[in-house]
Amino acid sequence: MAFQNPIVLAAGTAAYGREIADVVRLDALGGLITKAVSVEPRAGAPAPRVADFGDGMINAIGLANPGAELVRREELPWLARELRTARVIVNVVGRVVEDFAEVVGMLDSVDGFQAYELNVSCPNTRQGGLEFGADPAALATVVSRARAQTRRPLFVKLSPTLANIGDVAKCAADAGADGITVVNTIPGLVIETGTRTTALGFGTGGVSGPGLRPVGVLATWKVSRAVTLPVIGLGGVTSADDALQYLMAGATLVGIGTAALANPRLPERIVADLGAWCSVHRVASIRDVIGSLRWPGS
Repeated sequence: MAFQNPIVLAAGTAAYGREIADVVRLDALGGLITKAVSVEPRAGAPAPRVADFGDGMINAIGLANPGAELVRREELPWLARELRTARVIVNVVGRVVEDFAEVVGMLDSVDGFQAYELNVSCPNTRQGGLEFGADPAALATVVSRARAQTRRPLFVKLSPTLANIGDVAKCAADAGADGITVVNTIPGLVIETGTRTTALGFGTGGVSGPGLRPVGVLATWKVSRAVTLPVIGLGGVTSADDALQYLMAGATLVGIGTAALANPRLPERIVADLGAWCSVHRVASIRDVIGSLRWPGS
C-alpha cells in the first residue's frame, strides 16, 4: 500500500467517512480507518457513551455498528465513489475467534477499501472476556483465519495493557499479519462526584487524549524493534510534533482520533505542518524520519 502522507484517522472517530465528509477533506489525508464492523449489527453501550474529563476523553461505545452486510451494501460503495487518494482500512471486531474471518469473507469482494485492521483488543466472550490479543492461541487463530479469507493487507490492533507487546506483535506476524496498530485506549473510570455516579452509562471506558501519547510512543518503539512490519502508531496526537515522535519511534503511519473529534480540521493542518518541518530541517522525505530515534548511549 502507498499512502500520500502518514496521517490517518483512527478507527471509531471517523465513522465510515461520509459522516465527516462535510468538515474534513478526506482526500487530503493519508487515509482513514473505519468504525468497527461486526458480523451482526451491534446496539452498543448505554448512554452516555462519551465524557470529557479535562485531561482527555473516556468512551464506552460498545462497538456499535450496523453490521457487515449493511457496510458491504452501503458504506463501502460510498467510499469507492467519493475517495480518490486517501486509503481506507476497515476495522473488524468479533465476539469469538470465528467472527473476524467471517466479516473479512463478507466484505472482501467489495471495492472501496484497501486493507483490514483486526481489533484484537475486544473481549473473547468464549474465554470469559479475555482479550484476543492477550491469548496467543486465540490471536494466532484470529489472524490466520482472516488471512485465509483475503489477499488484502491485515493490520492487527493491540492493547497498551499487554504485558509484552513486542512478543504479541511477533505472534501476530507469525500468523500472517502485514502490519501492527498500537495502541488502543487504556481502561479507566471517571466519577461524577456530585451525584456519585459514573460519567458513562456502561461504567468504565477507554481513556484517550494527550495523556496516552507517551504510552503509545513507547509501544510503537517496542513493536518496531520486535517485528519488521509497518506500524500504525496512535494515541494522544494533537500536533505535528506529536506525530513526529511516533514516526521517530518507528511508526510508518500516525493515527489521530480524539483530537480530530475536537477539531476536525486538525489532521489536515498536521499534514501541512509535517511538510513545513521537513523543509525547515532539510528532510527530503518524511520516510527518512521513520525509526530515527537516537537512544541514550547509542
